[in-house]
Amino acid sequence: MTDQPSTERRRRKGLDSPTLSDVAREAGVSSITVSRALNAPDSVRANTRKKIEAAIDKVGYVRNMVAGSLASASSRFIPVIVPSLSNVVFVEVIQGLQATFEQHGYQILLGNTDYSMKREEELIRTFLGWSPTALVTTGLRHQESLSNLLARYQRPLVEIMELGDAIDMNVGMSHYRAGHCMADHLVSRGYRRILYAGTQMEGNYRTRQRYEGHRERLLQSGLDAPLMEWRTPSHFDLGATALDAALHEYPNIEAIHFTDDVMASGALLHATKRGLKIPEDIAIAGFTGLPFGQALTPRLTTVVSPREAIGRLAATQIITRLEGQQPQQHSIDVGFELIVGESS
Repeated sequence: MTDQPSTERRRRKGLDSPTLSDVAREAGVSSITVSRALNAPDSVRANTRKKIEAAIDKVGYVRNMVAGSLASASSRFIPVIVPSLSNVVFVEVIQGLQATFEQHGYQILLGNTDYSMKREEELIRTFLGWSPTALVTTGLRHQESLSNLLARYQRPLVEIMELGDAIDMNVGMSHYRAGHCMADHLVSRGYRRILYAGTQMEGNYRTRQRYEGHRERLLQSGLDAPLMEWRTPSHFDLGATALDAALHEYPNIEAIHFTDDVMASGALLHATKRGLKIPEDIAIAGFTGLPFGQALTPRLTTVVSPREAIGRLAATQIITRLEGQQPQQHSIDVGFELIVGESS
């Protein structure tokens, strides 16, 4: 883990955010025309609107929704952008964020992207228009226009859940290594026909990263790395469906590495209903380390991600910056833990 350069890391060119006049200058139109394009788009010709929209993206302009004398006021809220509010993983991350922020007098505003980068940009642009104190986003990948906008953002920004080249600060874990770790465990137990079962892997690229780590470990042992994917969100019933589909498509499969504990637990319960012995007939493994997986019989083998700690550490990074200090580390690897249950 390598820390980033110290106090100069978040300095930007200029202290002020781009203004409406900057947009007008870039687009070659008047400020009044830009204002009309923003407030009454139909009153401006389409080709002019396109020039203005391109100028907005280029200069990184964000409409300030705080009117009049409030425009210079410092807000006490911090937007938190997550890909799902139904996934218990993010509920625990939010709990860590909220508990820490509230101790220092800040409140959070939640935005749910449904694993859509386009939706993420829409939400963040809206939130930035209200001059938030800081910002927390999930993941390191964004649409290019949003990445350019965030690169100009003057206030603390933390990208959570994974590790990599962050715009500002970063708290997370390596999903590639987590997938590699679980595959290594399954191979070491003697399994040779191992399937990865994932969901929404186009938008949820962190599960794709886990599969890539899984795949690399199997290839190292000269094994195939079959993949089955579903486009619906993870849930218990999908785990049962996935188990049936996997056994039909790959009747000789020995182990299934599920994208998360929810699907894995659903599959494990369904296997028992089918009269299958776990792990003798089929081994099952998950990811996340949710408590209910450890309450099942047999107990679920999984990789534990420290979800609450990710939220707490991300909030602490922001509070440190808001208090005028620099965090000791700009990138924090929270790691993970393999828990070997009786399901593998």
